[in-house]
Amino acid sequence: MRAVVMRNQGLVVDTVPEPEPDQGQVLVKTLACGICGSDLHALKHSGAQGTARNPLDEVFGMDSSRDLIMGHEFCAEIVDHGPGCQKTLPVGTRICSMPIAVGPGGVSSVGYSNDIPGGFGELMVLTEAMLLPVPNGLASEGAALTEPLAVGLHAVEKANLAAEDVPMVIGCGPVGLAVIAALKLKGAAPIIAADYSPARRRLAQTLGAEIVVDPAESSPYETWTQAATPEGGSAAPGPFPGLEPALRPAVLFECVGVPGVIQQMLAGAARGARVVVVGVCMERDAIEPLFAITKELNLQFVIAYSPDEFATTLGHIAEGRVATEALITGKVGVGGVAGAFEELANPEKHAKILVEPWRD
Repeated sequence: MRAVVMRNQGLVVDTVPEPEPDQGQVLVKTLACGICGSDLHALKHSGAQGTARNPLDEVFGMDSSRDLIMGHEFCAEIVDHGPGCQKTLPVGTRICSMPIAVGPGGVSSVGYSNDIPGGFGELMVLTEAMLLPVPNGLASEGAALTEPLAVGLHAVEKANLAAEDVPMVIGCGPVGLAVIAALKLKGAAPIIAADYSPARRRLAQTLGAEIVVDPAESSPYETWTQAATPEGGSAAPGPFPGLEPALRPAVLFECVGVPGVIQQMLAGAARGARVVVVGVCMERDAIEPLFAITKELNLQFVIAYSPDEFATTLGHIAEGRVATEALITGKVGVGGVAGAFEELANPEKHAKILVEPWRD
């Protein structure tokens, strides 16, 4: 089969052996697979010949010196059932699945495993018990966004929002947009979003942000303070506990994933704020704990989602509760993936590019 292979810190199109389903696994044809920001980071930090440190090697057991087929945001179609399958879903069924494959060798992360190919290839193997049929009428493109949007839903669930909370999202790439969509579904208001990119700020509004901020022109934290100040109250900051103005509680979502942003948020956050780190930073970072200590901040790191959250997200998309059409800004075949990785570095061009491996 044809696939995009991460090899020697680059992406190449190659013909590779077709995967064979093991016990309880199904063979599926990839219909659409999104390119994730984590994929861009993984390529950047893969290290030529595996000589550079790649955190994914340690976390997922990857080997950057070996070939890897990425792609974990997918919609696919069942082609065949492996041994021991229940065959509850017949051949031809379009499905989504959490990117996890269970086999004799244990649990593997689809898209970050050297031995289990991801959705940037024509075929994959998935665990039958984890498959979710795509509801009738939902396009494969929309179904492929289940995985990234589930990340936003999980982050918002972890934040334990209350009615009086005022959320702010820092960074409006695909991760931040997923968080905004989940906040909108939760009924949070007002939703504040900050990004330097005009295109991303427009998308943030489309997904549900009521207030958007260009950090180059004004401070997101001052904007948050104004929005969180009760009517008739004062937005002037106070230096000591108990003397600050009575503001609504802050829940801030870090959705950038580059060094330095967490520290900026600790410095800018209001006293007692909850900071939820959703962005996936693959480099060493540093914070000054005193900023968090003196304001008694709560720092929560999150990743992925639960099976229930994944299924719930697919339902939200199928029912049209999320503007998925706005998120999809491009489609490529395997030959266009390397170029798509480069284009995604420009926030003004794209939000989410889908790979359709069978496309010419």
